[in-house]
Amino acid sequence: MATFEPVLSRNWNVPDARTLKVYESRGGYQAARKALTTMDPDAVVAVVKDSELRGRGGAGFPCGLKWTFLPKGRTETLMCVNGDESEPATFNNRYLMELDPHMFLEGILISCFATRAATAYVYLRYEYINAYKILETAIAEARAAGHLGKNVYGTGFDLDVWLHRGAGAYICGEETGLIESLEGKRAWPRIKPPFFPAVDGAFHKPTVVNNIETLCCVPHVIERGADWFKSIGVPKSYGPKLYTVSGHVEKQVCVELPMGVTTRELIDVHGGGVWKGRKAKAAVPGGISMGLLTADEFDVPLDFESIRKTGCLGLGTAAVTVLDDQTSIVDYLHNTCRFFSHESCGQCTPCREGTNWFDRTIRRFKRGGGRIEDLDVMLHMAENMGIIPGTTICGLADGAAWPIKNAIAKFRGELEDYIKTHQTPGAGPTKLQRDIIAGQVVDLAAIRNAVPAPPPPAAALHSPGRPPA
Repeated sequence: MATFEPVLSRNWNVPDARTLKVYESRGGYQAARKALTTMDPDAVVAVVKDSELRGRGGAGFPCGLKWTFLPKGRTETLMCVNGDESEPATFNNRYLMELDPHMFLEGILISCFATRAATAYVYLRYEYINAYKILETAIAEARAAGHLGKNVYGTGFDLDVWLHRGAGAYICGEETGLIESLEGKRAWPRIKPPFFPAVDGAFHKPTVVNNIETLCCVPHVIERGADWFKSIGVPKSYGPKLYTVSGHVEKQVCVELPMGVTTRELIDVHGGGVWKGRKAKAAVPGGISMGLLTADEFDVPLDFESIRKTGCLGLGTAAVTVLDDQTSIVDYLHNTCRFFSHESCGQCTPCREGTNWFDRTIRRFKRGGGRIEDLDVMLHMAENMGIIPGTTICGLADGAAWPIKNAIAKFRGELEDYIKTHQTPGAGPTKLQRDIIAGQVVDLAAIRNAVPAPPPPAAALHSPGRPPA
């Protein structure tokens, strides 16, 4: 393969690259003009489909194939762009919005033309204040220059792009939760079927939901062709990819590389190695919902297919987070379980109760009340909650369960040692809780009718030397 040429990040170090003038001087919007003036929408869809571009938002679903799900006889189409980026330690979309906003807008323009969408909503994470201001300016520039608005390039195609700022909920990263929030409702994911966005999406219109990085790839696919795109990366995972590296490394960076780079290369070459001269114990390959890689698995390619062989849920957002050898896996699980318990929308009972139970169990470990058998109960819970076993509407429960399954499978010895060496009398489960866990019949009537302990004497209720109230 020829020397890799970055395209998604090619303007990042160019002065004033976020302005329309500089972007156009570097060939910006030429791919959009090519698509709108020399191709029809179906031809654009065909090129993107042939490139086998897979969504960069987490699931890795083929972008062009998703576009073909739209009904043929539709009269209106909407585009929703997922800019929520709420997966912990992920910041590649933020770089794209802040450093090269017009490339992002060009991707929206071409994608909307391909799907015949006249309106695009960018659902933006509320905390991204700087990105919001930059995008507002870029959209105004694009409208004034004729790249957006009525009759773009004289082709009769109309497009408006609107920014919608979310309220900071993790669940809004799920496409139907995003749509519900966009409509002004509580972000509860929709049941699919019948509410497939391509058929019944935002405001009950056929809707395409794509990730920012995915759309930023589209102009380059149109400009250079599907064969160029497939010359980068590895089979079934083609093209360039933005990887972020954070956690216990010397440099926390976002780098563009061909799909299939290894975790070891990201840490040693681009992250400057593990910090403080320590060694790595593990790494999260693509957001905490993906699970863990052990240090022995760092040479596995980070692509959509290879990463699954390690027991991880998938590539996710390709946000690698490194844990050094002095980090406790219990602390990692504590942060992870606390996050998912807080972010569960509460619509599905297995997720609402399961994530909360995981959180309480790990907190009990840290208080000194853990039991070895808790690990098996946690594993049983993790295997029986989520959209994959068919117990929840969306995949948040799967993302909450996967770190549990990975940690127990790969670090059970460390977890057992922690439980044995961190024991505090009275911190474990109560007798009632132990009976329930053991499956014993509990006499609820006896519990309700139990005589309560007598109240303390009045003298104990006030400080010495002060009369009772």
